[in-house]
Amino acid sequence: METAKIATVEEYFAKLPESARTLMETMRSTIRKAAPNATEVISYGMPAFKQHGVLVYYAAWKEHIGFYPLPSALMEFKKELSAYEGSKGAVQFPFSKPLPVDLITQMVQFRLWEDEEKAKQKKGKKKK
Repeated sequence: METAKIATVEEYFAKLPESARTLMETMRSTIRKAAPNATEVISYGMPAFKQHGVLVYYAAWKEHIGFYPLPSALMEFKKELSAYEGSKGAVQFPFSKPLPVDLITQMVQFRLWEDEEKAKQKKGKKKK
């Protein structure tokens, strides 16, 4: 999918093939429920959710959804993610299997906690 010219999440979803859209909508609503105050943005050509900083990215590929919760979350949930292909910064959820909604929720909540902690540290530094 060509992502370079996409400006909004709605535009991204509109360009998805029907076969990918349903799981991507599930991914989107799962993240939104876990991080209700986060804002949806397009970053690096992918949908992302941002609070103080970017929490997670996700994208549709040919046969999977790429989920990019940053390396710290992948390390934290390494055991739970062992059934999935991935890399240092991403995990692949194949279209052929249901999304692990509970695991995604936990990972987003972990990233929210990290994001809040980082924001608190920045506030503390500015007061000095």
